[in-house]
Amino acid sequence: MEVPERGRRAEAPWKKLSKEELENQYSPSRWVIRLGAEEALRTYSQIGDEATKRARATRSNLLHVPYGDGEGENLDIYFPERVSEASPFCVFFHGGYWQSGSKDTSAFMVNPLTAQGVAVVIVAYDIAPKGTLDQMVDQVTRSIVYIQKQYPRNEGIYLCGHSAGAHLAAMMLLADWTKHAVAPNLRGFFLVSGIYDLEPIVFTSQNGPLLMTLEDARRNGPQQLLEAALTQPVDPACHVLVIVGQHDSPEFARQSREFYQGPQDHQPFIQQIPSEHLLRVRQGPAASRSCLALVSTQTLCRGGWNASFEELHDVDHFEIIWKLTQDDYVLTQMILRTILQEP
Repeated sequence: MEVPERGRRAEAPWKKLSKEELENQYSPSRWVIRLGAEEALRTYSQIGDEATKRARATRSNLLHVPYGDGEGENLDIYFPERVSEASPFCVFFHGGYWQSGSKDTSAFMVNPLTAQGVAVVIVAYDIAPKGTLDQMVDQVTRSIVYIQKQYPRNEGIYLCGHSAGAHLAAMMLLADWTKHAVAPNLRGFFLVSGIYDLEPIVFTSQNGPLLMTLEDARRNGPQQLLEAALTQPVDPACHVLVIVGQHDSPEFARQSREFYQGPQDHQPFIQQIPSEHLLRVRQGPAASRSCLALVSTQTLCRGGWNASFEELHDVDHFEIIWKLTQDDYVLTQMILRTILQEP
């Protein structure tokens, strides 16, 4: 998808960083505060592995279900105690900079959500160097089509992605479902510590396995695509929650805020919002309309989405997702309240 020009914008903040600082900003493990970088990565992997083994042992499930013909195109489905095709489904896309991670170590949220009647799907996709970004986006699209066709009486499909997985989930905001002859019953998005402008990644070591060009980055950049499209959501009630951790890097925090708010070159308009709403915003449909009236440049609000932004206190890039194993964790509760439509 080509991104049309929309007038001249101020230079992106990341372009002012040195090569070393850009690398630092896009290395999440360098920003952990309680563990060393390597220990944080080991802990993340260990907790994910243990959560997945526990989920497979204690929950009714269907494992390695193919949603396509490719070797890596499969998913795991975990069901609540009372199995029903009319359940709500939360579909999770793992992170790992599109080059690591696995559905087989990513069932963090399964037990807390299935305990409350929510079916959980963990999706595999072909990571780099085998898979390209275009292929990954296509695979994620087809995994959602599969769920909708397999469970047409679902009570809503909610997409949740972490880091690179949040990017893939965000790309579904503007997916063309017509060629798949199905309209998924999308009711919500939980975008956790994501990357929505891929251009900075082209200039970091993370791009080694990806071999991503600037054209690839722009074609697969949710920020640019959403800004250019000005597309109204199919369902105005669909809730998009953009989440970032207090101890994510400043660049990750900026990307999340700008995906919600719009670029900082529109700051004079953003300042019309009360300051207490800039960092921590909770909005319903009425507030979304108000946001559109006040700030014509906000990306998600301008597109008509019922969007909100949350910065989670005292968590880093990895804790923010591995704590989904906990029933009382704030993000677990946000997800459940949204899916179960509780105040």
